[in-house]
Amino acid sequence: MKWPLILLFAGSLFAQDAQRFFYSKSFPGSTPAYVQVTLGKDGQAVYREAPDDELPLPFKLTAAETVEVYSLVEKLDGFTRPIESGLKVAFMGTKTFRLEKAADKREVKFNYSEDPNAKLLWEWCERMTESAQHRIALDRAAKYDKLGVVKALNLLGSAIERKRVVGLDQYLPTLDRIIKNESYMHSARARASEIAEFIRAGAPPAP
Repeated sequence: MKWPLILLFAGSLFAQDAQRFFYSKSFPGSTPAYVQVTLGKDGQAVYREAPDDELPLPFKLTAAETVEVYSLVEKLDGFTRPIESGLKVAFMGTKTFRLEKAADKREVKFNYSEDPNAKLLWEWCERMTESAQHRIALDRAAKYDKLGVVKALNLLGSAIERKRVVGLDQYLPTLDRIIKNESYMHSARARASEIAEFIRAGAPPAP
């Protein structure tokens, strides 16, 4: 029976081909002082606020967003060359870009880069971390602070309008829960409905 061997071989090839993009920023004194995002080519992402974060937040980017991130990784030659500018600028946190593929890991660290593609990729990473932080804030308010839900929704809505948020579908379960639960204030349910309708209408991905 050759099928098990064939399946094992196919699985091995898949594992070898699987790639993961890793981003982290360490900035002591800021809040949070550390952020980390990993992104697979299937769009599955995970956000952490510590390397050993026991409560990581999973979310998913759209196919278009994922392609854009990985196209920038390719334009940076898979992190096989330095991107640090070397200029004397203010410290803005130690950033790490890493591409992981099986046992192969290639990474670059930098404080500031003048490479336009590095800047664009960093912006995408900032949007991913901000998106996760808005999700955490909204989920926490919805669960523990019903009076703070409107504020969390307004901050999320503003971030969406400024195109600072990616993976918009991740907010729908919490938004729908707020909309359907009459224990929340009417203003919160109305604002949640506005944002949910905007997301379902097919908001364009961030440029």
